[in-house]
Amino acid sequence: MRVYQLTKGGAGIEALVQVERPDPKPVHRQVLVKVKACSLNFRDLAFARGSYRMPVRENIVPLSDGAGEVVEIGPGVTRVGVGDRVAGNFFQRWSGGAPAADVHKSALGGGIDGMLADYALLEEDGVVKIPPHLSLEEGATLPCAAVTVWHAIFEHAKLKAGDTVLLQGTGGVSIFGLQFARTTGIRAIITSSSDEKLVRAKALGAAFGINYRTTPDWEKAAMEFTGGTGVDHVVEVGGAATLTRSFGAMNRAVAANAIKPVIDKVFSFADAQAAYRHMAAGAHFGKIVIKVA
Repeated sequence: MRVYQLTKGGAGIEALVQVERPDPKPVHRQVLVKVKACSLNFRDLAFARGSYRMPVRENIVPLSDGAGEVVEIGPGVTRVGVGDRVAGNFFQRWSGGAPAADVHKSALGGGIDGMLADYALLEEDGVVKIPPHLSLEEGATLPCAAVTVWHAIFEHAKLKAGDTVLLQGTGGVSIFGLQFARTTGIRAIITSSSDEKLVRAKALGAAFGINYRTTPDWEKAAMEFTGGTGVDHVVEVGGAATLTRSFGAMNRAVAANAIKPVIDKVFSFADAQAAYRHMAAGAHFGKIVIKVA
């Protein structure tokens, strides 16, 4: 099968190379997924640049976020079947509760091989069915960015209709946050360095947009917009854990509200390095996708 591997973390995007590996075979409680699409997170770019907080082993298959169809199941698998459309969970061996000390070792594209390949071997509890109204390209955008902001807004902050959230930037996390806020009656303030992106964000339902380059004191602008009361929650765009229960609840909301992920650009499998460079340029609005099949 075709895979991309990062020959050495920190060596740059050029260290991402395509190679051939044997097709994997599922064992007890594992599923084999034919990957159709993957999406990028800033974490993936940090791995290539060597700026991530943890070291990356050589020849790791990158990308935590991907979706495809189950083509084979191992003994004991009951949650999914052949033909199911699924996405992989960020942590393959953490379905909920307090995380074990070594849970990071099961992070796709970091602790273990990720999704940028023709096939991915995943744990039965490490996959979630994607909503039927989404394409596999759209489904590939959900696991990390969408679940991160869902957890931040609804499970951590417990925001409700009428509350106000401030979203930083117009990358995948913040745009998903904007979409979730709009469908639940939460007012969203969003920041960007681009007036054009702010116009697009307002079209998606942002109540207020702030250009942090032309308005360096953006927090004062947010305070003024809220009449001096401030926002109820700020979503910092750093990495966060993905919980299976969050992914299941979020997918129900995505399906119920027919939310369609915002995809900035789709790259071919052969152009994976170009997808990384597009993220590095910071020009994207929403998610960047690599189509595998």
